[in-house]
Amino acid sequence: ALSWFKEIGYAIGHGPHMAPGEPAAERDSFGDVVLTGRLREAVNRLNPSIPEEAREEAIRKVLRIGTPSLTQTNRRFHAMLRDGVEVEYRRPDGSIAGDRVRLVDFTEVEGNDWLAVNQFTVIEGQNNRRPDVVVFLNGLPLAVIELKNAADENATIWTAYQQLQTYKQQIGNLFYYNEVLVVSDGLQARIGSLTANPEWFKVW
Repeated sequence: ALSWFKEIGYAIGHGPHMAPGEPAAERDSFGDVVLTGRLREAVNRLNPSIPEEAREEAIRKVLRIGTPSLTQTNRRFHAMLRDGVEVEYRRPDGSIAGDRVRLVDFTEVEGNDWLAVNQFTVIEGQNNRRPDVVVFLNGLPLAVIELKNAADENATIWTAYQQLQTYKQQIGNLFYYNEVLVVSDGLQARIGSLTANPEWFKVW
């Protein structure tokens, strides 16, 4: 799967190499699911006309988006991803400007930071989980892919689907930013949204 991502232009990361404390670390703790350095770089690149203070405020809003409801949090983030993050800042003349900080370049998609990481460990409370592949766009974990071995008769795409449901319960903060879920056993694959039941995981 990673070699396919590489062929279409993604950078590839190995979770253990990027783990906190490692030379190539991109986060401070296993509880962090956003690669903040990549996000900040993208926000600065995409919003040069917005003052740095407002850009930092947008990043803070993205990182502190959590609510008691995973679905509500996910919808709130989706609006930010689609429309930009609302910010205000003071113009030189003293007036207040309202603006939106873009998280993604939807026009020049190649200009975004695309990264696929395997074995990306997330720890939330007492739960320590390691999804097979997490896909990041500008440092945001937008996709989670769960893969099963086609040679294992007990491991099907539906056991992969159930694994994702467990992840949602145990490491919910990874799914605040989720846009798509994929399950595969190497022979077939299905794709669905965060709230999709098995019926709405469609053949891909």
